[in-house]
Amino acid sequence: MKDESYFKETQRDSQLIFDGRVLHVYKDTIGLPNGKEGMREYCRHGGAVAVVPLTKDNEVICVRQYRYALGRVVLEIPAGKLDSPEEDHLEAALRELREETGYTPGRVVPIGDLATSPALLTEIIYMYLAEDLTPGEVDPDEDEFLEIVHIPLEEMVDMILRGEIQDAKTQAAVIKVWAMKQKQNEQEIQS
Repeated sequence: MKDESYFKETQRDSQLIFDGRVLHVYKDTIGLPNGKEGMREYCRHGGAVAVVPLTKDNEVICVRQYRYALGRVVLEIPAGKLDSPEEDHLEAALRELREETGYTPGRVVPIGDLATSPALLTEIIYMYLAEDLTPGEVDPDEDEFLEIVHIPLEEMVDMILRGEIQDAKTQAAVIKVWAMKQKQNEQEIQS
């Protein structure tokens, strides 16, 4: 396996093309590992969080909402952007879970990070499993219109495998939680 230095690209110049509220688009001139020059266009994003809220009945609490970029309603796990790159990821995940579903967890487990589109976006989504849930009042952002849906974990996995759930963070997080629960069940059987 080649050392990472073999692949290293170095920034020579950077130009901000668009400076939006969420996305910041750049065009960079880079030095390639072979000494030649190249160009990269990419978006900087402050990061996000996503939560798989799993009930004691093994149901995932999801939200349905309209996603303008896709032009349709999408089923996904609760998620949201960080208020700042320095925001504590766990606190942000708990905030998003509470705002979108009303639930607060008794137990939260980090399940990994997701680079959503590493060829052109710096966004990393920090993913969590939330269990021992207590219901409460929803408090969505004023521009969020959500429907809360409970779907059995096994059924969500089937929906993902059939291509019915296209959202990447939902696919990755739900499949991870399902695999974790499968391993946990195997270990309990072996004990």
